[in-house]
Amino acid sequence: FLGHGAHAHSALDKAIAEGMIIGEEVNECRKLANMPGGDMTPDLLSREALQTAKRTGMKARIFDEKKMRQLGMGAILGVGKGSAEKPRFIILEYLKGPKNQKPLVLVGKGVTFDTGGLNLKPDQYIYEMHMDMAGGAAVIHGIAAIARLKLHINVIGLVPAVENMPSGSSYRPGDQLKSMSGKTIEILNTDAEGRVILADALTYGLRYKPDIMIDLATLTGAAHVALGSYCSAIFSNNEELQNHLIEIGRTSGDYLWPLPLWDEFLPEIKGTFGDLANTGVKDRYGGASHGAKFLEQFA
Repeated sequence: FLGHGAHAHSALDKAIAEGMIIGEEVNECRKLANMPGGDMTPDLLSREALQTAKRTGMKARIFDEKKMRQLGMGAILGVGKGSAEKPRFIILEYLKGPKNQKPLVLVGKGVTFDTGGLNLKPDQYIYEMHMDMAGGAAVIHGIAAIARLKLHINVIGLVPAVENMPSGSSYRPGDQLKSMSGKTIEILNTDAEGRVILADALTYGLRYKPDIMIDLATLTGAAHVALGSYCSAIFSNNEELQNHLIEIGRTSGDYLWPLPLWDEFLPEIKGTFGDLANTGVKDRYGGASHGAKFLEQFA
């Protein structure tokens, strides 16, 4: 840091204060994501969101099953119905920008524990599935950092929170779920549940007429196989935005690498009986792009 006098000290103090806020919220995000599944149910995640909103001066609302049913969120309700822990839909609002400024909408996957449902995960993959709500944790504490930094922008956070469990009431392979958008989702694999709940969240996000909508999710294992453990996959239909985010990742050390979102993937997620299938119907390769192409149909 180069500078002299009171102005330099003031700038340095501000930079340190901002760094501390970001670091504290990153650590709170990690703490939330690392919490065992038995201690972090959809209801507890919603309570955490409410407490974070109160702490940082945001507005928060939580939708229960009844409200989600009224809104037609059949995708979230379908995934969550196998668990004794009922689903929740978390809404955070930080509106400190100009009234005519279209908001940034952040959507985070909030599967508080993912067994895979009836398509049960093998033992070597099920152990860390309490972290399947890391996208939701990132949204909650990302907006908390924005609020504490007092940025003059409008931001909405949406987190569909469910537990994906196998039981007598679980959704099944072959089921048809009617999403909030009206599109039907043909379930081929109950372990591809993240994109299903995010479909309803993205549809709800469109109500805010966003300038940008960004979805954060542990989606999918195929992205991890493709890219390894040192970067995240990014899919975007906006190349300028994609390049900007890649550059931010390079600066921050949270690396991003683009994977394809080509229209050639669309026939592979067309359902036989429903509008869309939740996994590739023709080809098991390119699973990460299948998930992203599925989500694009709701954005």
